[in-house]
Amino acid sequence: MRQLEGKVAIVTGANRGIGKAIATAYALEGAYVALVCRSEPAATVKEIENAGGKCAVFHYDFADVAGTEKLVKDVAGKCGTIDILFNNAGTQSRHPCTEFPLDDWTRVLDINCNAVFFMCQQAGKVMIEKGYGKIINMASLLSFQGGLTVPAYAASKGAVMQFTKSLSNEWAKLGVNVNCIAPGYLDTEMNAALINDPVRSRQILERIPAGRWGKAEDIAGAAVFLASSASDYVTGIVLPVDGGWLGR
Repeated sequence: MRQLEGKVAIVTGANRGIGKAIATAYALEGAYVALVCRSEPAATVKEIENAGGKCAVFHYDFADVAGTEKLVKDVAGKCGTIDILFNNAGTQSRHPCTEFPLDDWTRVLDINCNAVFFMCQQAGKVMIEKGYGKIINMASLLSFQGGLTVPAYAASKGAVMQFTKSLSNEWAKLGVNVNCIAPGYLDTEMNAALINDPVRSRQILERIPAGRWGKAEDIAGAAVFLASSASDYVTGIVLPVDGGWLGR
């Protein structure tokens, strides 16, 4: 089943990890995928094209929050429209709360929170005009929990969860579904520090009922569901894909 046939999807941070897995899954389901990345997503493009899919590359650094309006216009102009937006791009910075630098705080909030909201705002305008759209934002287990030495990341992901609900409250009646996915602990580059810490890695693994760290591909099924017509009556939710962590 090609559940996204004929749709145009933006996936941010699509050059590796979760973004690469989601962009590839969308392309395999028939979407024309706009890959928005700071660096060249050569591996993603190759995988999509080898599978017979279609994509276009847009280079962008989400530290530039003000440029999101032009970015969305450029994507809509080149691709024809926007049906799906998956806000995956994000960053992390670890410091004890007593030592957390202002520059790192601002950078994390700009990329993980502010740019995400304004991508929703600009893509939402396109979707509202035609009465259809799917927006999926990347939340986190730290939308629910505080974590250790990551106050800016926790703050940003808590905000994403809350403004996703606000957007849904305004836009659901206009045909635009806005939801979040909250990944559990995944074996990705962002979690390298945890994976390489033998104590923390063991503690985390012992709490996951599924008995393993997640993979980027574990997020793809939920991402396709929330982007497809199967989720037309699903809006304003945060869907954990966490191996059972939150239920423990």
